[in-house]
Amino acid sequence: MAEVVILPEDYWVFDFTKGEDPTFECPFPYQIGRYDEVRPGMYTQELFEGTRDLHIGIDIGTPVGEPIHAFGPGIVHSKGINPEPGSYGPTIIIQHEHEGKPIWALYGHLSMESLDMVQVGESVEEGQVVATVGDKTVNGGWAPHLHFQLSWEEPIVNDMPGVVSREDREWALLQYPDPRIILGPIY
Repeated sequence: MAEVVILPEDYWVFDFTKGEDPTFECPFPYQIGRYDEVRPGMYTQELFEGTRDLHIGIDIGTPVGEPIHAFGPGIVHSKGINPEPGSYGPTIIIQHEHEGKPIWALYGHLSMESLDMVQVGESVEEGQVVATVGDKTVNGGWAPHLHFQLSWEEPIVNDMPGVVSREDREWALLQYPDPRIILGPIY
């Protein structure tokens, strides 16, 4: 499998379980935001209904424009813009295969140019650059990063709930497996 983002040897792994510290400046240009992490106070936009704070993807913080690679061969399922404040902005979902089963990967918080890099129905190859990381003005209002999330079920629309309520944790972890099955032991 190809690396989705080619990480340097040194990067930061965030712990958002106590919320975000606005005074903290990360000493590394690349960072990881963890899967299955409760992040109190971070999701205040209307989109999250005030109750969703359990993160069920992995965030990979990078400089703007960082190339994003398909982890394996696949077919572009959907693409578009999730425009709500706090959402993904430009988003691409690719159907891949993992251990003989179909799995869908959401690549979110992309640049606008990413939407021209692949077409729905197009086959992609392992390691192919399929997108680049977007900036805060287009990616839903977040610091530049890739939200990478997997789903065992085909999405109906070009979206997946990257943050769920704690009451939905058991269901969400079955539906949306830990992306480290693809990304490896990045933390």
